[in-house]
Order: sequence, then structure tokens, then C-alpha cells
Amino acid sequence: MNKRQQLIIELLNKKGEIQLQELKEIFPTVSMMTLRRDLIHFEKQGLVVRTYGGAISVKKLPGGSRDENEYSLREAENVRSKILIATKALELMETGRAFYFDAGSTVMCLAERLTDNKFSVVTSGINIALELLKNKNMSVITLGGTVNRHTISVSGPQALESLEHINIDLAFMGASAFSIQSGFSISNYYECELKRRVIQNAKSVVMLLDSSKVDKNLPFTFARFDEIDMWICEKDLPKEIQDLAVKANVKML
Repeated sequence: MNKRQQLIIELLNKKGEIQLQELKEIFPTVSMMTLRRDLIHFEKQGLVVRTYGGAISVKKLPGGSRDENEYSLREAENVRSKILIATKALELMETGRAFYFDAGSTVMCLAERLTDNKFSVVTSGINIALELLKNKNMSVITLGGTVNRHTISVSGPQALESLEHINIDLAFMGASAFSIQSGFSISNYYECELKRRVIQNAKSVVMLLDSSKVDKNLPFTFARFDEIDMWICEKDLPKEIQDLAVKANVKML
């Protein structure tokens, strides 16, 4: 790491976040392309998370008391609701289509109920991949990346790169919270970025989310209401959400 890069890291750790334009003012003789390459290099080293026009130090990312519960605890919550949601989602499974299964206990519930058909499934969930591999006729693809022991899933720059050459017809997504103001949110920045990329790539997006997550917020929003195509819930949601669904052309199931 050269002196310029060392100084950039020191600035990031001190300020928490920095913009490329700020770096250009600090290093006027260095091109924007070189500064951008520095940030890309730092991200690959796991030191920063790049944002639009800049970067955030990983040391400054939120966590602690607002982190999601351990997976084993979340898996045991609202089991009946998750089964109802998974049963509805089964109706959308068709052979000859490329599916994405997000990490999470609700999507895991869907994976456990699939019959052995020639489905093609991409997933970031390690436990979901292992569950799907019990089906001999199913094609299962896992993304690369850093493993989060709390969600038993992979994310990070490698996972984003893995998605670049993968086609997705229908993505089954999960979230930890939803509010009309903030949309669908989670607590992990890297997983948020991965979910955003999946939603951008997928032809159709189906949110599997039970009513206990409604009217809650976590630090990172990965989708607004109008960015999904369908929301499967175990029961009817409040009228204001139903009205928003009509306005956003989102099917509620």
C-alpha cells in the first residue's frame, strides 16, 4: 500500500465516509480513475464498501444491538406463517425457469417443500443449497463470497461478481423489516447490496414476508415497494399497504 492509499484509509477510518470528489481535492495531481481504482482495491481487501461516488469504512458500518437475530432463533419464529407463505409460493414454481432463492428462514421453508423437479436455482444461502441438493433432478448454483454465520449466507464483492453472468427469471426474496417510509430493509450492508443487485437482474421479484416484520425498520433499505412484483404474506395487510400495492401495481397474495 503506497502513501496515498494509506492516507485515504486513515481519512476513511476517521470520517467514516468519503467522496471521490473530496479525494480529488486532496490529491489534485491524481486522476479520478486512479482514485476510483484505489477504492476498488480497498473493497477487495475488505476495508471499505463502495457507494455511489465514494466509499464507507467497514469500521463505521452499523451493527450491534440492531443486528438481526441468530438464524436458529429466527428459524423458530412464526413457523406457521412461514409455512403458509411457502405453500403459496410453491404455486409459482415452474420447470424451464431460472429461480433465485434469497437467504433466510422463510425462503428455506419454501426450499424444504419443493418436489424433485428439473428446477434451476441460484442461491446465496448455504443451508438452502444443501437442502435443495437432496433433490437429484434439481440444478443448484451457489454464489461465492464471504460467509455470514448469522444468516448462513454469502455476500460481498465476490457474490456481486458471481451474479454478473447469471440470468434470473423469478427471485424469491426475504427481508427483516418493512415500512411504508423505508421500504424493505435489513441490518447487513453487504447483503443489502447483494439483494439490490438480484432485484435489478431479475425479471420478476416475489417478496416472502410475514406480517410480524411490518412497521419495522433496519439500517439498510434494499428495495422500495414499487421495485417488487408480488408480496406473499400469511394474511391480509393493513389497508394503507393494500392501497400502496394497487398504486405500485404489486400483486398481494
